[in-house]
Amino acid sequence: MRVLYFHQHFSTRQGATGTRSYEFARRLIERGHSVTMVCGSAAVADSGLRGGDPRAARRGSVDGIDVIQLPLPYSNYDNMLKRAWIFLAFALRCIGLTFTEKYDIIFATSTPLTIAVPGICSRLFTRRPFIFEVRDLWPELPRAMGVVTNPVALTALGALEWLAYHSASHLIGLSPGICEGIRRRGVTAEKITLIPNGADIDLFRPAERGTRSRPLSENGPFIAMFSGAHGLANGLDAALDAAKVLLAWRRDDIKLVFTGDGARKPHLMERARREGLVNCVFLDPVPKLEMARKLAAADAGLMLLANIPSFYYGTSPNKFFDYIACGLPVINNYPGWLADMVAEWHCGIAIPPEDSEAFARALVSLRDNDKMREDMGNNARKLAEKQFDRSALAGQFVDLLERVSRR
Repeated sequence: MRVLYFHQHFSTRQGATGTRSYEFARRLIERGHSVTMVCGSAAVADSGLRGGDPRAARRGSVDGIDVIQLPLPYSNYDNMLKRAWIFLAFALRCIGLTFTEKYDIIFATSTPLTIAVPGICSRLFTRRPFIFEVRDLWPELPRAMGVVTNPVALTALGALEWLAYHSASHLIGLSPGICEGIRRRGVTAEKITLIPNGADIDLFRPAERGTRSRPLSENGPFIAMFSGAHGLANGLDAALDAAKVLLAWRRDDIKLVFTGDGARKPHLMERARREGLVNCVFLDPVPKLEMARKLAAADAGLMLLANIPSFYYGTSPNKFFDYIACGLPVINNYPGWLADMVAEWHCGIAIPPEDSEAFARALVSLRDNDKMREDMGNNARKLAEKQFDRSALAGQFVDLLERVSRR
């Protein structure tokens, strides 16, 4: 089976972002299939390609994956107009590849929603199978966040969403809420499969914790770490609110560490400086391999999002699965399926959104109770192994593509 795989933000483990597509492509190859991966150039991603002119399209083999990288750079610092143009330009370039590349099945993974366009066109003109993976519900999320308000744009996005869902031979949702959102658009349950983000249990291992020196202080303060994008959706001001409460309580033995980048990072750093939040530390984004070592030096993971109901069941954040794979108790500050899981598995503390004192109490509780922290960390690792092992999920992914291809 030859798979033409579209992921605009594709990255290997050398990048500082999610590697789901890399891991899934590798599993396809292990099962005897070939993969042509088409991607753009994201600031925190690393396609694995070396050499050549980055201003032109590049092509080469990366760990057995045939990678085509288009010269369309993307950054979280770009404004919405520039992002929209990059998304559209990438989709148009990909349409051409559907007529020139050899393939048996197309797989496209969002975001952005425009990534479905080449799959829709291929389905229309070649009738080859098209599988669409939905990582976020568009336009529901940008509407809820107030990022997209133009009624014409929202109508166009809604029409594209409907067309993508109904053109696809099958759809994959990364969370229960995403699957439900697809069903609400008139797609039968038989055409939808839940395959959430996974935990790289071979890379993030609790055994590594405590074996490396702390990155901040030789005295080893309690470290609660957030890893990932620093965007509007992440709602990281809530963590700074909690840091302010901690200082008021004279709990300077707790540090909040933010590793990553995004449009809101300058604002967060300036606020921390202005308010004297010396317990907040900001680090540059690091490759996935290095992230595993940084989390090994942490004591808890922060799973934070803005208080937007569409997020409650409609997201599947990579960072949560990194935390639990590393055996870290998780502090989760918004309701939904992950908060329910944290409570069910007793692998962290779920707190109400926008409650800075509850946030601070959760940090203090984990800092002061070694036994509770250890038990929660052990439960987190068990959850990762039993329900979110990336290897098992990759196997389900390949099984699904093989079934759709045969059908």
